[in-house]
Amino acid sequence: MQNTEVERGRSVEPTSLFPIFTLVALMPPMKHFLLLFAFVIATPSFGQSRINIDEEIEIGGVKQFITIRGTNSSHPILLFLHGGPGGSMMSYADKFTNKLRNHFIVVQWDQRETGRTKELNSSPIPLSFEVFVNDTHELIRNLLDRFNQKKLYLVGYSWGTAPGFMMVRQHPELLHAYIAISPMINQLESERMALELMKEKAVRNKNENAQSELAEVRVPFENGGQLYFHRKWVFDLMGSRTNVSREYVEQWAGTWLHVFNEASEVDLTQTLASVKCPVYIFAGKKDHQTSSAIAEKYYNMLNAPRKGFYWFDTGHTIPSAAPSRMQDLIVGTILPDTFNKSF
Repeated sequence: MQNTEVERGRSVEPTSLFPIFTLVALMPPMKHFLLLFAFVIATPSFGQSRINIDEEIEIGGVKQFITIRGTNSSHPILLFLHGGPGGSMMSYADKFTNKLRNHFIVVQWDQRETGRTKELNSSPIPLSFEVFVNDTHELIRNLLDRFNQKKLYLVGYSWGTAPGFMMVRQHPELLHAYIAISPMINQLESERMALELMKEKAVRNKNENAQSELAEVRVPFENGGQLYFHRKWVFDLMGSRTNVSREYVEQWAGTWLHVFNEASEVDLTQTLASVKCPVYIFAGKKDHQTSSAIAEKYYNMLNAPRKGFYWFDTGHTIPSAAPSRMQDLIVGTILPDTFNKSF
């Protein structure tokens, strides 16, 4: 397949080649301590303020942990919504934000029951998709007030694209642009499509073990065992070397499966065909975890003041597999295309 970029309805040759369940098992174990510090290093010769902040703030009645990095306090804010749910990305965020920090105030956030936020406290209310949507809105408002800005850039990855798209629907006036990476568009259909492909491969390869395990899977997933079998063989389908234990997936499902299923019920092709802020989609050609075919179909039907679609020669994990190109597109194309523009 030719590697092309699609931007606002036209094909463009690329400048370079290159969980929704982002598995937390791939992350290093969280350290059992919390070092809180916040400091700003001034650089008077350039009239700028270098930002390097780690702190806890209250969002939705819960202490939640964020980091803020940047080279200039007047730069636009970029808030990153991690995958999962429950998949903190702070341990390797430098890999996919090292360039962004020279152009944005980059904010990483461990959502409730995740990472360093979980170390601080547990959620006093039951988890639901709506809770995460509300938390996202409250954090956006907090950041805009703090840096005296009217809009920010919102980036969602995998699960994070679900609350992200709700911000596009409910509060487009707060966004310069929304960047959806490996997005959840119609996740139930994505899971069904992947399941059929996996079953066909198992029959073709006469893999009786795969046939037996996949026969147990129902969509939406009813339990962690079904999710484990689906993800085990979808990684195989994508050629991924990811290996995760059934015990881990079932433990994850005990906390998160109902939230994930709730978000998966949303079908943006039916509920969000027109938006009022720029939207950009990054999709991996080999992604069957959040179907890139569905993402492309959605992009083609989406009515937006400005939009762009970019293919990556990856599977699901674009931030870790193609961090340089991902950042180059945001800095070199999306930022000049949208910053302080009227739509």
